[in-house]
Amino acid sequence: MQNIHSVKELRYAIESLEADQVVKGSKLKEDFFAVSESLRPVNILRSTIKDLTSSQYLVENIPGAIMGLASGFLSRKLFIRGSGNIFRKLLGSLLQFGVTNVVAKNSNAIKSTGMAIFEHFLHKKVMNSKGDAK
Repeated sequence: MQNIHSVKELRYAIESLEADQVVKGSKLKEDFFAVSESLRPVNILRSTIKDLTSSQYLVENIPGAIMGLASGFLSRKLFIRGSGNIFRKLLGSLLQFGVTNVVAKNSNAIKSTGMAIFEHFLHKKVMNSKGDAK
């Protein structure tokens, strides 16, 4: 800022700073409203769902992740079986972690193997029902 030598220059500088303050104040209010609006729980949930559904990678891997979590939880429950032993609970948690990771990473292979087994048994059932009809 320049040195002010007269009252007229001082008034001009004050008016300029006040106008600048009004502009910055309104910009600050707009930014505050935008931030407060984006932090509302509904908007956070909406943006999270939008991000999840927009990512094709996540959409394709959600079934595998769910299958991994379910199988890990089930394996832990089967291993612990209501035991109060802390060592067994610790091993059950490690087992859950391992099974969840293995199933989630290999979900496509597990699905294709499961479908092949299902079709094999379905094919046998169809063959048996044709043999019974004769």
